[in-house]
Amino acid sequence: MQLSFFEMTVGLAFCYFKELKADVVVLEVGMGGRLDSTNVVKPLVSVITNIGLDHQKFLGDTLPEIAGEKAGIIKQNVPVVIGETQSEIINEFRSKAESLNAPITFADQKESSGYKTDLKGKYQEKNVQTAVVALRAQNELQVDEESIERGLLNVVKNTGLLGRWQILRESPLVVCDTGHNLEGVSQIVEQLNTMTFNRLLMVWGMVDDKNVEQVLKILPQARFFFTQASIPRALHIEKLQAAASQIGIHGQAYTTVIEAIKSALAQMEENDLLFIGGSTFVVADALKDWGKLKS
Repeated sequence: MQLSFFEMTVGLAFCYFKELKADVVVLEVGMGGRLDSTNVVKPLVSVITNIGLDHQKFLGDTLPEIAGEKAGIIKQNVPVVIGETQSEIINEFRSKAESLNAPITFADQKESSGYKTDLKGKYQEKNVQTAVVALRAQNELQVDEESIERGLLNVVKNTGLLGRWQILRESPLVVCDTGHNLEGVSQIVEQLNTMTFNRLLMVWGMVDDKNVEQVLKILPQARFFFTQASIPRALHIEKLQAAASQIGIHGQAYTTVIEAIKSALAQMEENDLLFIGGSTFVVADALKDWGKLKS
């Protein structure tokens, strides 16, 4: 059938969930929605967080085009929750939901849930709100308030989730985050702007299918250590360094993430902050080898 890697692993996952007799599966779309291999499932609730310009090669060049692809996960008579109200695409979701008789809720228009979570990063407030609204929008699972509260306070413990504003060291502070597109990096920059530190150092690498220049333009002033993750999709450090140089950002280049981190750590002082990111795969490499740095 000439399945892609993602299609094959989705099929394997479905088989595993069935054998495991899983009670609940939280299933994330790989890309887009309408044509994604996860879209054979009829869920208890559909959730669309927010829409940004990403994967344009496959999903379209405008927000409405991309929203149309995302809206493909909306199903007949199944509630749908939209995480953020975006005026330019609100009608894409409303019209699709109306055509399928799917009750639609915009999470950010609901009263704030006020729940706390062990996940760090201010952007998690939006994620928590969306998750709680989604739980309440579906009708089949009865989840009490105490369980929601306890679950949100123990996300990392319960799931092993890594790389979301994860603090690797307290002093001097080292943080990593997997935000990798314009919207995700914007949230990271917003978080950094709320923090107090002497110097900001950034170990930064990206994949080759992102709008590199747009992302680089919003990064704060920092001492940069450019690198590339150990995957074929990684943007070569020379290309990343050249793109950064064109907009006035300069830094040293390192062929591996661990080399970049070692160099950054060697230059840190007590009140500095080191941020590691730009790609999920850069963070993965950092987490994989972080233990070697501590030993």
